[in-house]
Amino acid sequence: MGEGCGNDAELMDYVSSVNIACGFHAGDAATMLKTVKTAIEKGVAIGAHPGYDDRENFGRVSMSLPPDEVHDIVVEQITALREICEAVGGKLRHVKPHGALYNQAAKDPQLANAIAMAVRSVDENLILFGLSGSVMMDEVESCGIATASEVFADRTYRSDGSLTPRSEPDALIHNTDTALAQVLQMIKDRTVTSTDGRTIPITADTICIHGDGENALEFAMAINSKLTENGIEICPV
Repeated sequence: MGEGCGNDAELMDYVSSVNIACGFHAGDAATMLKTVKTAIEKGVAIGAHPGYDDRENFGRVSMSLPPDEVHDIVVEQITALREICEAVGGKLRHVKPHGALYNQAAKDPQLANAIAMAVRSVDENLILFGLSGSVMMDEVESCGIATASEVFADRTYRSDGSLTPRSEPDALIHNTDTALAQVLQMIKDRTVTSTDGRTIPITADTICIHGDGENALEFAMAINSKLTENGIEICPV
């Protein structure tokens, strides 16, 4: 949310938590304030969505920053959003790294540790969202930070449990029925089918839908409805 896609308010009618851009890969103070206010009005849990300072590439291109610099930029972004939340009577509940920062930390324990330490230095009670089954989740838990294993409704998976890179043609899911089937499989069966047809184990605490996806609102509406039909309660972590 807060990335300039224009459908934030509508999406918030169908989700329980939002990840708000903190001004580096997208957004600014005014956008953060507006998005936080909307989240409070809609009653959804607010999370910080820190990324690389790379607006040109929307924070989706890998960078090689030393861990201490990653720590500092994550602290800066979380703090900025938390201050806005507190100024209008809201509460920051969680943190989810964005884009390349997220994907690199999923495989790099030093990067994951830098993010975890940044979160802890701001507020040790924040929950850190990370890729289910990844190195990041193990590292974060070892740092004493609460975690939520995240799965994706609109992305495909490789056989090692990582997301298919956006540079590959089958990385994104565009069909609503395909997204629904994947979500139900991940929640009910605790597995996901990779692009090469393998069934791999997965833990689903929270489901991501990218707000900038062309089918974001349609996916959110359909997934909300399907989970409700299946007796699965939708609530913040």
